[in-house]
Amino acid sequence: MESYRNPVLVAAVVVPPAVCALLIPFRDNFDNANLALLLVVAIVAIAAFGVRPAGILAAVSSAVWFDFFLTPPYNSFEIRHRDDIETTILLVVIGAAVTEIAIWGRRQQARASRHRGYLDGVITTSQAVAAGGSTDELIDQVRAELIAVLGIDGAKFVASGKLSGAPVLNADGTVTRGGRVLRVERDGLPTNAEIELAVQHAGEVRGRFLLTAAARIARPDLEQRLVAVALADQVGAALTTHQTLHP
Repeated sequence: MESYRNPVLVAAVVVPPAVCALLIPFRDNFDNANLALLLVVAIVAIAAFGVRPAGILAAVSSAVWFDFFLTPPYNSFEIRHRDDIETTILLVVIGAAVTEIAIWGRRQQARASRHRGYLDGVITTSQAVAAGGSTDELIDQVRAELIAVLGIDGAKFVASGKLSGAPVLNADGTVTRGGRVLRVERDGLPTNAEIELAVQHAGEVRGRFLLTAAARIARPDLEQRLVAVALADQVGAALTTHQTLHP
């Protein structure tokens, strides 16, 4: 968004007065409400980028220049008619509403894209397990997926026993420490200790991923944490199969 944020902000300042200036020759022949509709088009075009300050700025700028250029007395910020006052206020309200809708739509689109990425990661891992390839390669693949999905700094696989007192990412997606559930969405994953994620299959633990989030605060939501659990379970299934074939 940063790549187009500044140009959109500039457009929010420049476009409304330019549109109003172009409408000056028609202000005596058209109702002000119809002229305002053309300004609404400009506001919607700017708000569609999902940059909240730009959308609000475009709405306020449109209202101000609509008052100045298109409502009598012209070239003045005075408004004498009630209809013009209502139209000016509506321009601001519509601009703010459209901006929020655009932001919501972009967030939904980004969320859908992330979900697709999570699903692709699980499917790719499942295919690797089904293909019966190298377990080391699968573990490396899952390590990379875990780092990406959880937004953490690192992950490593160990076959040793459980670490005493370490935070745990459980099968239900909760993160606990000493039996206490941590509020990951609010406080983030623990940064002062490695987080255990069991690698298991059919109720039997085959190892653990130790997750590190020391350099930055990571706040994966429940869905992301469940994806991480599913990825670890894929490794558990692969290790079980490997042990069955190569006892």
